[in-house]
Amino acid sequence: MPQSGSSPAYDVVLIGGGIMSATLGTMLKELEPDWSIALYENLYQAGQESSDPWNNAGTGHAALCELNYAPAGPDGTVDITKAVNINEQYHVSLQYWSHLVDNGTLEDPNSFINALPHMSFVWGDDHARYLQRRYEAMAPNPLFSHMQHTEDGAEIADWAPLLMDGRTGDQRVAASRFEAGTDVDFGALTRQLTTKLANDGVDVHYGHRATKLSRDTDGRWDVTVKDRLNRREFTTKARFVFIGAGGGALDLLQSSGISEAKGFGGFPISGQFLRSTNQEIIDQHHAKVYGQAAVGAPPMSVPHLDTRFVDGRRSLMFGPYAGFSTNFLKTGSYLDLPKSIRTHNLWPMLNVAKDNFDLVGYLISELTKTHGKKVDNLRDFYPAAADDGWELINAGQRVQVMKKDPKKGGVLQFGTELVSGAQGTIAALLGASPGASTAAPIMVELLRRSFPDRFSGWETQLTDMIPSLGQRLNKNPDLLEEVTAHTTKTLQLG
Repeated sequence: MPQSGSSPAYDVVLIGGGIMSATLGTMLKELEPDWSIALYENLYQAGQESSDPWNNAGTGHAALCELNYAPAGPDGTVDITKAVNINEQYHVSLQYWSHLVDNGTLEDPNSFINALPHMSFVWGDDHARYLQRRYEAMAPNPLFSHMQHTEDGAEIADWAPLLMDGRTGDQRVAASRFEAGTDVDFGALTRQLTTKLANDGVDVHYGHRATKLSRDTDGRWDVTVKDRLNRREFTTKARFVFIGAGGGALDLLQSSGISEAKGFGGFPISGQFLRSTNQEIIDQHHAKVYGQAAVGAPPMSVPHLDTRFVDGRRSLMFGPYAGFSTNFLKTGSYLDLPKSIRTHNLWPMLNVAKDNFDLVGYLISELTKTHGKKVDNLRDFYPAAADDGWELINAGQRVQVMKKDPKKGGVLQFGTELVSGAQGTIAALLGASPGASTAAPIMVELLRRSFPDRFSGWETQLTDMIPSLGQRLNKNPDLLEEVTAHTTKTLQLG
């Protein structure tokens, strides 16, 4: 371990053992193999908070089925800009994972990624008309050219039998389908990457919680760390710090004192899922099926009936059912929210509260639902669902970003926010979905912002890792076909 006086010192310190830190560490280890790196994770294994497969991070967000990424305007026109951007980003992640399989960092692709159709499913005239317009807007784009669409109940039943089981024939239904979707176990992926980092000389410490950041007079960061197992506290020095601690990132970012952290707050939303205990039902469904969010619901609460592959086992889950808790991590403290309030973020947070009473009402209604009411929601998707045969599981915490806004005073932002210091010595990731699925492009952007003097020298290597780097696949169908063929073969998705 590199030393500086009585404190360990590193070129890079990664805080948090999730997919973001694992991805950044893996990239840096290849780009700068001589750099010293340490990773500190509060829990005793990597990938157990937001990256855990049961904590909402397994969709493989590619905007193929998530309707909130293609909103309709007042005139009914569907805007696919966000869908295109997210799909482009997911292709970057697929290419990076393929590179890691090619170079032996990752071994068995199906241990973390599996082919799975993505579907959007709606009922009622208004929703069916929207889905038709969405399909018409997306299908001409090369990224979505293989999308299928139908209002034929028999065809939908062929795609996903549970959706039509028990549904009356007089209800208008519609579905869009993209056969080449994926399911990702980000917990398994994170643990494989972190294990490889440890084997390659990165100092990986579990049961170590970073509690404070302060800037030293020499420009380096002092990271205060609590060793929970040995009940001791020490300081680590770092030339660069990445805060990838999920819901715990905001507190550490605030402690850094950088001006770029001013005005940010966090709004925690918890979740639950129903998980099937009936193998006969599980075996009948092979898709990720997303519907329309309820009025006032946050985008992360869009209902979906999902096949999952976790630890090699096939499962079926429905949800999420949103809730509210003041802790920022599943293993966090109920004081997380009140402790995050500062003079610089109080006004944005108050304005967010004022403008989001419908969200508060929605969360209250979710919290009061009985098991029977939850199954009633499931029956919108799967009409023949029985009350029994479904267990309720607690999912992870999502801390949505609240930030300053010149017009409204403050806004609630759904998505991720990369915050980087002007001097290029610290960066943090705040927010939630589609986070994990877009880890690779987010970390490339972090490298670009935080290491501007080195980035041009890394571009050749990065392009070897990610052939489409700096290009738009939707503008280059030949390159799209080339990279898709490679990722499909390498990741065994064909």
